[in-house]
Amino acid sequence: MDAFPNRYSLLNTYVNALTMEETVACVEEIIASRTPTQHVVINASKVNLMRDDPKLAEIVNACPLINADGSSIVWAAKKLGVPLAERVTGCDLFQELVAVAADRGYGVYLFGAREEVVTEVRSVLERRHPGIRIVGCRNGYFSEEDEPGIVADMAASGADMMFVAFSSPKKEYWIHKYLDQLGIPFVMGVGGSFDIVAGRTARAPGWMQRAGLEWLYRFAQEPRRMWRRYVIGNARFVRYAYSLKREKKGSLQNG
Repeated sequence: MDAFPNRYSLLNTYVNALTMEETVACVEEIIASRTPTQHVVINASKVNLMRDDPKLAEIVNACPLINADGSSIVWAAKKLGVPLAERVTGCDLFQELVAVAADRGYGVYLFGAREEVVTEVRSVLERRHPGIRIVGCRNGYFSEEDEPGIVADMAASGADMMFVAFSSPKKEYWIHKYLDQLGIPFVMGVGGSFDIVAGRTARAPGWMQRAGLEWLYRFAQEPRRMWRRYVIGNARFVRYAYSLKREKKGSLQNG
């Protein structure tokens, strides 16, 4: 599928400058086309990973629909003159699409996280959206030998949307590897969203999300595990954004 509109080069990747409503409309277009499509969101951490991993960058940049998940991306877009409409987080988009699925009768497949978590996510979604068609539900623990059977079951599920709750870059690699075999129109990596929906991880209060401080709330929850991503990683991201801004300014002056 061709890339969706309002697509801009930003940092070492791309972003579609779309609102939540516009993004949902794009997803419905993907489902109507029946073309297996990988969706990604980007944040500071993923941009850093892509700089170190050319294959990951190739996978992400080939996705026709890329949303800005992190406030860091919104900040960088402003610095680099990219007219980003708004932040569309992976967690928010996941929950919005589940609501749309319930309304339109789309089949949903939930994949990833621990068994008790993905089972709880299914229960929560069925309570929130009576009549939703969850056509498959599987935890994210398996061996490589299990994968052909897992993929075959997914392909036979009749799903219109699949949400994959792995961390990066595992989810990007896994979806890319099996996208055509799955035959599911819309496949999206959702990271830790299952833990949030299941109530295992608390999300930042609304005011922190609006202020771009969700990362700080997450860091405060698990400082030992998250310090490298949020302290070192964010500093690296900011330096990179400023270096690109200087390059852009220099090229304009020389041009």
